[in-house]
Order: sequence, then structure tokens, then C-alpha cells
Amino acid sequence: MKLNRSTDMALRIAMLTAASPARTTVDELATQLALPRSHVAKVVQRLQRLGVLVTIRGRSGGVTFAEHAGELTVGHVVRAFEGDDEVVNCEQPACPLVAGCRLRGELRRAQAAFLAVLDGVRLGDLAEGAAGPVLLALGASPVRQ
Repeated sequence: MKLNRSTDMALRIAMLTAASPARTTVDELATQLALPRSHVAKVVQRLQRLGVLVTIRGRSGGVTFAEHAGELTVGHVVRAFEGDDEVVNCEQPACPLVAGCRLRGELRRAQAAFLAVLDGVRLGDLAEGAAGPVLLALGASPVRQ
């Protein structure tokens, strides 16, 4: 299963904000992750509605990882961004094999297994250990000698 770009961005933004103790801005996130600002703003808004991020408006505003978001799972975010669609659409165009096809069921089973694995990974886990400093170093200027 391939994740769409918004899902990928959402997971990266969640990881980066989980690693950072400080408030950040959409512009800073876009720069650090080398992503278009307009897309980052839309994804941040969706993550805020999901309870992953807290957004604060105004001059000293920004984005922070929500207090209990570390307990949310990667599977939760993937479902929210990907929807409940099947891996393949057997109705558009109508497949002549649908009556006797076993593939659709196997693909559903594989998708369920994929999401079950992601349900076992908490967002907070993605920024723990050695990952945290690496995430915080994204977009930083290289040290010159």
C-alpha cells in the first residue's frame, strides 16, 4: 500500500513536532521538511482537528504537539488521511472477475494487516531515542569548519 503525499507529510510533521519541546510555525515546518508551505498549512489544520497538534494564532502563535497525542497511533493518522477505501476498486470499471475473485479478499486482509501493524506504533514512539535529535537537526545549517 502506498501512502498519499498528505499522509506522508502528516506523519513527518507529527514526528517533528513530537520531538520538539518548543512551539514552531508552519513556515519553519515547511523549511525543515522541505515541503510546500501551502500543503503544510493544510496538513497542520487537519492534524489539529485530529488532536495531534495544538495551533495558536497570532503574532506569538505556532504549532505544538498536543499533550496526549503521543498515545495516538500511526494507524489512526493513516486512516484519517487515507480514508477507508480498498486497495483496488472492483466496481470502476466493473470487473468481470468479481463473482469468483479471491484477490479482493486477500487484498483486504493485507490492508487490515498493514493497518494493524501501524496501530501498534504510537506517535510518541516515533520521536524517542536517537530519532529525536535527528528530527530536530532537520533543516539546520551545516556546521562549517
